[in-house]
Amino acid sequence: MASAVAESVQYQGRKASRQGSEQRRQAILDAAMRIIVRDGVRAVRHRAVAAEADVPLSATTYYFKDINDLITDTFAQFVERSAETMAAFWDSTEGLLLDKVGQLDGSIASRRLLADEIAGLAVEYVHQQLLTRRDHLLAERAFQQEALLNPGLHELVRSHRKILLQGVAHFFQVLGSKQPEQDAKVLTGIIERMEYQGLIDGMDHLDNDDMRAILLRYMHLVLGL
Repeated sequence: MASAVAESVQYQGRKASRQGSEQRRQAILDAAMRIIVRDGVRAVRHRAVAAEADVPLSATTYYFKDINDLITDTFAQFVERSAETMAAFWDSTEGLLLDKVGQLDGSIASRRLLADEIAGLAVEYVHQQLLTRRDHLLAERAFQQEALLNPGLHELVRSHRKILLQGVAHFFQVLGSKQPEQDAKVLTGIIERMEYQGLIDGMDHLDNDDMRAILLRYMHLVLGL
C-alpha cells in the first residue's frame, strides 16, 4: 500500500533525462528541504536553493519554472520517502506486534499486559522520532502549514495521511477492532500531538508518565478493559 501511494505522487518540475542531471535535480530538492527545515518555506528561493545545493542558479530555473513547483516537488519527495520509511518500519515491527497479539488467551490479565506493552512501544516510538528524525518532523509540520495556503498540496497531504494510517489500521484489524480506521486516526493523532509537544518543549521536558497513561487509557478502551 505504501509503495502504491508513493507511485501515485506526481511531480510538477522538469524530469531529468540523464543520471547526472537526475543527481543535480535531487541535490536541488534536498537543498530546498534543508532550507525549509532550517528557515521555513518562505525562505525557499531559486538563488538560496542554488547556493545551498552548490549548483548554478540556471539549474534551479531549468528544473523548476517557479518557486511553487520547487516547493511542491520538495514535498512530493517528502511523501515518497515517508512511504519508504513507514513501509520499512512496519516490516520490522509487525512481526513483534503480531507475536504479542498471539499471546492473548482471552483473559483480562493478558489484555492488560498487551495494552501496557503497546503503550510502552508507542512512547519509545515518539522518543525515537524526536531523537533520530527531528528534521522529518519539522518538515512534516512545514508541509501541513504550507498546505493551508497552497491548494496544490492538498492531494499530497491526503497521500501522506494514508501512509501514516495504513499500518496502524492494519494493526487494529489484527487486534479485532470493529473500527480499525477510526482507531488508527485516534492513535495517530495522539502520537502526532506528543511529537509536536516534544518539538516545542524539547526531549528533557517530555512527561513520559503522562504520555504512557494517555496511551494506556486509549488502549484499554480499544481492548474493552
